[in-house]
Amino acid sequence: MRTHGHAPTSAILLIVGAVLCFTTLDAIVKILTQRYPVPLIVWARYSVQAALILLWLGPTMGTALLRTRRLKLHLFRAVLLPISSFCFFSALKYLPLAETTALNYTSPLLVIILAAVFLHERMTAPRVALVLAGIAGMLLIVRPGSEIFRGAAALSLSSAMCYGVFQILTKKLAGEDSRVLLFYPALVGTVMLTAALPLFALDFSMPWADVAIIVGTGVLGTIGHFAFILAFQRAPASALTPYGYIQLVWATLIGWIVFGAFPDRWSLAGMAVIAGSGLTMAMHERRRVKQATEEPAAVD
Repeated sequence: MRTHGHAPTSAILLIVGAVLCFTTLDAIVKILTQRYPVPLIVWARYSVQAALILLWLGPTMGTALLRTRRLKLHLFRAVLLPISSFCFFSALKYLPLAETTALNYTSPLLVIILAAVFLHERMTAPRVALVLAGIAGMLLIVRPGSEIFRGAAALSLSSAMCYGVFQILTKKLAGEDSRVLLFYPALVGTVMLTAALPLFALDFSMPWADVAIIVGTGVLGTIGHFAFILAFQRAPASALTPYGYIQLVWATLIGWIVFGAFPDRWSLAGMAVIAGSGLTMAMHERRRVKQATEEPAAVD
């Protein structure tokens, strides 16, 4: 049985490896967006994942990969993830890797707001304070006069918003088979983008090396998502959330080594505030859940 505060080493390593996969994927995407249209890259990302899931799980699960009693909710959730990826990849084309990743980490803050609106969760004083701190961190990165203060920053924040709604819907689908939850976004993303690609009038030649690299982004994304699933099967989300912020470290290091872009002091401060508020929020929620499960309910 999983405890609320404990995360085994295997789960921690899976989370660290997963976010490394995602950061490597993002760095490759940033390079690819300088040569190829973003819709094509997003299409490859999800079509490869859908194909890999079908090859791995299709023979044993068959139509069970699509079996659910909440189809409309699944489809709505599945539409959001490719849109989030499209916005994030578009932002990567213009913004540094570390700052774009940090802005995307405002998603947990948005989840609190969205949970209050849609799930009627209570907005406690600590939650309000942590959300305001996260917004302050975002403003330190996206500040008037900085290179980040442009339309691409709005794309990154839009990505975070879509992903926040995606997380809320994932909560509402708690209890569904995790393999079904993984397959629907890949399938819907593939169908959506296959239908949309002709609208972009793509006309270019692509060497086989680049084809392999683009396919590799789908493989990395799939490995990352599977690693997340395995991690959450071994430990509770409240115990694993802090380790996800290691992605900010990976993004800073890879952005510096590969692209020669190191965040300025204001961006570093903003990243620290966003990470700090997110980590504090995770610890606060962990204590709250622990108290709710260990303490008897109050009686008036």
